[in-house]
Amino acid sequence: MPKPNCTEEIDVGSMDFGRLGRRVVQGCFDGGSMTSDGGVMLLGQVDRKLGLMDAAARCIADPRNPLLITHDVRDMLRQRVYGLALGWEDLNDHGALRCDVAVQTAVGVDHEIASAPTLCRLEKWADRATAWRLHEVLVNQFIASFESAPEELVLDFDATDNPLHGQQEARFFHGYYDSYCYLPLYVFCGQQLLCAYLRPSNIDAAQHAGAILKLLVRRLRQSWPQVRIVFRADSGFCRQRILNWCERAGVHYIVGLARNARLQARVAFAELSMKDEYERSGAKQRMVDEFDYAAQSWPHERRVITRLEWGAQGCNPRFIVTNLAGDPQALYDGVYCQRGEAENRIKEAQVGLFATRTSCHVLRSNQLRMLLAALGYVLVERLRALALQGTELATAQIDTLRIKLLKVAAVVTRNTRRIRLYLASNWPSAQTFAHAMSQLRSP
Repeated sequence: MPKPNCTEEIDVGSMDFGRLGRRVVQGCFDGGSMTSDGGVMLLGQVDRKLGLMDAAARCIADPRNPLLITHDVRDMLRQRVYGLALGWEDLNDHGALRCDVAVQTAVGVDHEIASAPTLCRLEKWADRATAWRLHEVLVNQFIASFESAPEELVLDFDATDNPLHGQQEARFFHGYYDSYCYLPLYVFCGQQLLCAYLRPSNIDAAQHAGAILKLLVRRLRQSWPQVRIVFRADSGFCRQRILNWCERAGVHYIVGLARNARLQARVAFAELSMKDEYERSGAKQRMVDEFDYAAQSWPHERRVITRLEWGAQGCNPRFIVTNLAGDPQALYDGVYCQRGEAENRIKEAQVGLFATRTSCHVLRSNQLRMLLAALGYVLVERLRALALQGTELATAQIDTLRIKLLKVAAVVTRNTRRIRLYLASNWPSAQTFAHAMSQLRSP
């Protein structure tokens, strides 16, 4: 079977779609100044309301001669981040997008924006200091989102895989994920992203988590000295040094605890009782209880909550360690299990905003790509919070927002007095779009 010629250029001049009655249906890419991304104007409004790209641009040192600059850093960041939110993850996409008048207008210029090679050079300017400063932007944006001091903040730490398919720097094979990958660390508070730290995968999942927790706690307490902070994570982050520091610093924690022989022995009798009751009644058995426990490396006993289940597939025990007070079942179901929401947010950042597109050779450039995706996530999350509350899209993830709110056809005209977008007349989301824009334009 002959292989297709992937380098052959296809004639896009005219297309025949068949007939409708007596009429011939044809298409041609000669509509002129039109866009499929009219929703980019919403992203531009969110950005300007937050000052997000202005702050991010100050984090990147521009090595170019100021007299020869055509596209400044802020405009390139806007172009790149808006493109990610719109679903254009490849730099090659910007070869055509740079001529899109709607995207140019959202970026804030009236001429062609940066080409793919120019955006590629932007990624090469990144270094460790850039990553540090961009993370400060994420945290400062989080703090600024509160009108008054919160009583409690729950910080969700989680690691995930970022698959690699080339010879990237710091590329290692990870046995658990059974692939070559990076091992990024994410920190969320509710739906807001505070940290997106790219790491090689030949390390412990909790590597640097303690240092990041300390930095976040110190910064948050500078703004809110009385805030109650809770560290929440799975068993991969149950490390003695982190728990000890939390107790010294007055930070609460609720962390998964890996199963071992001593823990299993503590619950063996309860599991046998549940097994007998399951065999007698045929109904799945569930119990949440607690006991004091100390690993050999721990300086003292800590409160351990166990969730035991017995069903058709046998036993399924879970253990968590915490210094929170309260009913064990309420803590397990109402606090610890809610960390699953952070996994949904990671999926949105990784898949929906393309944080896994780490194909640069150098690690620091891939870190910048991950942070650009994080900035895109902040724009989308703030769009939901500031403009879509009370609408059907208030909890929609980026894929849904892209289809129903951002991808809208428009004819764009630009003259000396006005730039006007003639949006599609029969668009189902017109009311939601107008509501969102009015919310963003209000003081």
